[in-house]
Amino acid sequence: MGLRIRRTIKVFPGLTLNLSKSGVSASVGVRGARVTVGKTGIRKTVGIPGTGLSYTDYQRHGETSGAGSHLGDADPHAIPFGAIVAVAFVLLVLYLVR
Repeated sequence: MGLRIRRTIKVFPGLTLNLSKSGVSASVGVRGARVTVGKTGIRKTVGIPGTGLSYTDYQRHGETSGAGSHLGDADPHAIPFGAIVAVAFVLLVLYLVR
């Protein structure tokens, strides 16, 4: 079991600076939706606050995103299918709990 050390500094509402022994990262977002940029890549997280349900997409620096990114004719601006499913799920749950 490894020891983790992390310090989070709130720069202003919606922006935090994360310091750890492995490096520095910055997080931008609101409760339920956040983008974190670090030395290894970009992490995008969407969730339903208070439920523990979330979807996270991770992209290493220099990689292209999307399920078909290995294909030469893939659209680099296409929305990944997993993100569409996550948003649809969030909307469904919000509709059901209202």
